[in-house]
Amino acid sequence: MATIDIVNKEVNGLTFKCRVAGNPADEPVILLHGWPETSHMWTKLMEKLSSEGYYCIAPDQRGFSPKARPEKVKDYEIGALASDVIGIADAFGVKNFQLIGHDWGSAIGWAVVAFYPDRVKSWTAMSVPHIKAFSDALRFDKKQKKMSQYMAFFQWRGIPEWFLLKKDRLNLRKTWKKSSPEELQDYLDVIGNKPALKASLGYYRANYKTLKKGKGGDEYALVKTPTLLLWGKKDIAIGPVGIDGTAQYMKGPYERVDLDAGHWLMQEAFEDCYNPIAAHLAKYK
Repeated sequence: MATIDIVNKEVNGLTFKCRVAGNPADEPVILLHGWPETSHMWTKLMEKLSSEGYYCIAPDQRGFSPKARPEKVKDYEIGALASDVIGIADAFGVKNFQLIGHDWGSAIGWAVVAFYPDRVKSWTAMSVPHIKAFSDALRFDKKQKKMSQYMAFFQWRGIPEWFLLKKDRLNLRKTWKKSSPEELQDYLDVIGNKPALKASLGYYRANYKTLKKGKGGDEYALVKTPTLLLWGKKDIAIGPVGIDGTAQYMKGPYERVDLDAGHWLMQEAFEDCYNPIAAHLAKYK
């Protein structure tokens, strides 16, 4: 079994904790976790991929790495989060890489392929569709509006933190029902406290207008990067309208795989995710 090491890298004046696996001379793959998870969610995938000739880099992203928690909400705007990804690649001496993201990691990945297309050889989005397609669904589709009501709740300051942390973090724990005990402990250690949770909620607070009002959505419009989109048909957070709407923005090779799973794809349907991911990576290796 491949070992996973912890490496700290300084990027944009912040220090990021990164999990790495594999030989640095091999094909680089950067993996972006979502909310409320950490890079721990990728450990099983990293172990398999690194044994097959990939060098895997998975950061605990801005707000999650303890020394990468700026105070201001605006510091969590998606452009800054995408800039971190490129900075992390640079810090590892990686020019071109393949990219995988889940949940907010997927949203950030869409920004990376929009703003830095020359850096990314292939892109795998998990659960979250193209930013403009999702924004349009959030604004115009009744089902998606209902599914995303929690985002409006997260705009309140202090109340979501209290709600998620009360009774020994009961409501936070409920989101991790599919996670292993080891994974759960890592998540609790990282964001199971008020300062870290507040920082991580900056993702929702800094980018709500982009999603809710469609501001800046056109910046993400056309994607030429070869793209794989994985979505669970039982996803409670992301409905089919945004997923269906993604295809219109794909100007390069594009494949979509619908899975018999919910939102937490790595935990619920690992093998069903692994096979298309491995095939996609191999195609652009």
